[in-house]
Amino acid sequence: MEKKLFIKNMVCNRCIKVIENDIRRLGIELLHIELGSIIYQETDSMQFKSITKVIEENGFEVLLAPEKQLVEEIKKELIELLKKLPLQLDSTLSRFLEQKLNKEYSKISKLFSSEEHITIEKYFIKLKMEKVKELIQLQENNFTEISELLNYSNSNHLSRQFKSETGMSLTDYKKLQKNDRNPLDQIM
Repeated sequence: MEKKLFIKNMVCNRCIKVIENDIRRLGIELLHIELGSIIYQETDSMQFKSITKVIEENGFEVLLAPEKQLVEEIKKELIELLKKLPLQLDSTLSRFLEQKLNKEYSKISKLFSSEEHITIEKYFIKLKMEKVKELIQLQENNFTEISELLNYSNSNHLSRQFKSETGMSLTDYKKLQKNDRNPLDQIM
């Protein structure tokens, strides 16, 4: 029978590759894998224990509670949103999440804040700041272009938000030429 597991902190393609390789080594038929979840063909109850062990050995966590699964889905949607630049939000972040998750924003927002001790909006800003750091390090875009890619009204807005979140200006960060980005699974 098909079984779906939700996995905490699975935030990048390397995470997918590690989990996929380790589960296939167990000889378990993996039907689908994406950020935050896997679907596998379960033929006996021991497979769940084997998969859980592999997941935990790699620093992830199997999420059994529906509330925790939803929080992980929210994170996944926000991370996916920032993968495709320029950032394409046709309406508000709340409307985007309502459509993606088919749930009222007030409910998912309350749940997220309760579980993660940060609002969805603040979490998304933190994700965007990590994306800004990445773009600065790549040195392919100037600050105005970065602000446009991330859908800021202007580069001053980006600059103020970056300074507020990191404690340094965009220029100071660029001068550092140092990789002090935070892993996406540790953003809070």
